[in-house]
Amino acid sequence: MRVAAFVPIKLNSQRLPHKNTLPIAGKPLCYHICRTLTEVKGIDETYVYCSDQKVTDYLPKNVIFLKRDACLDGDLVKGKEIYERFIAEVDADIYILAHTTSPFIKRESIENALEKVTGGEYDSAFSAERKQTFCWYKGKPINYDLEDVPRTQDMEPVWVETSAFFIFKKEVFVEHGRRIGFHPYIQEVSGMETVDIDTREDYDFAVSMAEGRIH
Repeated sequence: MRVAAFVPIKLNSQRLPHKNTLPIAGKPLCYHICRTLTEVKGIDETYVYCSDQKVTDYLPKNVIFLKRDACLDGDLVKGKEIYERFIAEVDADIYILAHTTSPFIKRESIENALEKVTGGEYDSAFSAERKQTFCWYKGKPINYDLEDVPRTQDMEPVWVETSAFFIFKKEVFVEHGRRIGFHPYIQEVSGMETVDIDTREDYDFAVSMAEGRIH
């Protein structure tokens, strides 16, 4: 069973310029997830999928650079289009899609989720944070009854995707166009692992965490 991990990267981030090469704990942001993936047991190859080979200056040596079409760098391009192109170029039984914006995700979290999928019980897995509190959507509560308010410890939790990684069998994406299948395993993460960097505020917060100023 071949497992391929890939990290889509573009060097022209819109919301946070040069996001993927900004320093975190003395290394470029994109370095961290790539290094973690290379340490995960069960991954055969780790790729960075980018239109600019300059990205290799910021990566661990054992990560494979795969050049993608520059048209995929457009601000309106959806992730699904990028994943389709990569999967068409690299054949595997299981794919791990990971994002640079989660520099603190642990090797153990990815390994555990991967084992759940390779074991056959689940067709996919993803990282998520448990929120066991009162949640609303479109003006209505989604996990409790206003007429019978429970204790928070008795509530059904809401799971929030952290986007650190998505693991899926090839057929889940090829046949159904999904990165999360029909029977996914939810890998719970918490604390630093939940950090997702999209804005300057996110980045500043992550830097503070890396430096130990926030716990």
